[in-house]
Amino acid sequence: MDYRETARAIKQDSVKLGALGCEVRNGALYAIKKALIENKEAIFEANREDMEQAKRESLPAPILGRLKFDEHKLDDVTSGIESLISIKDPIKQTVFRRELDEGLVLERVTCPIGVIGVIFESRPDALVQISALCIKSGNCAILKGGSEAARTNRALFDVIRSAGLAAGLPDGFINIIEDREGIDELLKCDDSVDLIIPRGSNAFVKYIMDNSRIPVMGHADGICCIYAHEDADVEKSVRIIMDAKTQYVAACNAAETLLVHRNAANKLLPALAKAAEGKVALRGFSDVKKIIECETAKEEDCKTEYLDYILTVKIVDSIEEAIEHINRYGSHHTDCILTESDEAAEKFMTYVDSAGVYRNCSTRFADGFRYGFGAEVGISTGKLHARGPVGVEGLVTYKYRLTGNGQIVADYAEGISTFKFREL
Repeated sequence: MDYRETARAIKQDSVKLGALGCEVRNGALYAIKKALIENKEAIFEANREDMEQAKRESLPAPILGRLKFDEHKLDDVTSGIESLISIKDPIKQTVFRRELDEGLVLERVTCPIGVIGVIFESRPDALVQISALCIKSGNCAILKGGSEAARTNRALFDVIRSAGLAAGLPDGFINIIEDREGIDELLKCDDSVDLIIPRGSNAFVKYIMDNSRIPVMGHADGICCIYAHEDADVEKSVRIIMDAKTQYVAACNAAETLLVHRNAANKLLPALAKAAEGKVALRGFSDVKKIIECETAKEEDCKTEYLDYILTVKIVDSIEEAIEHINRYGSHHTDCILTESDEAAEKFMTYVDSAGVYRNCSTRFADGFRYGFGAEVGISTGKLHARGPVGVEGLVTYKYRLTGNGQIVADYAEGISTFKFREL
């Protein structure tokens, strides 16, 4: 396959997709949702084959959890599509209108980014979410999933592509890469691909950034921290911590580190140890081990994304120490403070440099669907363009449209005309 020529053709189709009305794009989303439900048994069978192979290859439990695509996952993605359909069209929206001078009007209007390449891990549901988000935002998608989900991804792709084409979307609206060599070829298509979103390990994301001139948006690790302040409510805190760690342990927004103020440790840690018994392995430093029985933690644990039923526990002497720890060891993804103090919460949320800063709730809320975005294409820990869960708003940019009636710059430079700058 000539990837460059294919990418150029997709680029041309991205203009056609972005020009389609919202009713066409929403109609395609509805058709895709219907087709996924109608073809679910074939999709589930493909997933069973992937799961069986993954078990034969002894892939870790977190990967198996991500790989599974069942009725529950199908319900999640179809609910996400329904939510997307109900969302206001993110493109062709006028952000502002300004009259620079009489008869000279400037508008800033939202538009699609164009062609988005998404390389993601062993989560077939991500393929559906990404495809739906790109359709809603008028972007063409080039998708590369993990080889362990190859059969499921192909089954989902075939259903989505067939339904989308029948609903009037252009040929290049969705594309799939099924070999590893395709990733390197994709990274060379900087004249046609507008954005790369990698979802994988730190080393993988760094590889993408180092080997392409295409802009990259995303995050490397999900080292999420929870800080229990000295006034933290014990019962509430334990419930939140356990949800953040165990509700879906393989997610990037699962908690990996618990920081406990020294004044709260003697009450909170025994209650947590009781709740975690048989469920979560706690790894604590020496002062933690004086209070509860647990595994021994090392500094390396503070910067480890376990994606497993393991939680690093550290006692701190102040909120300032907690903030310093999070900004140093965390991944700037999502971090939470457990406190009844408005002052402490405000300080934490101001000084913690993360895409999501929470108070008294689980880090697992860091999700595009739970934010009401319909779904997400990924989580961005960067600070430019999009940050946090990236929904449709993060997949659009804008253009300036200036409409005049014969105006020329020379008249303004020579003082014949003057700018009025009136907001419309």
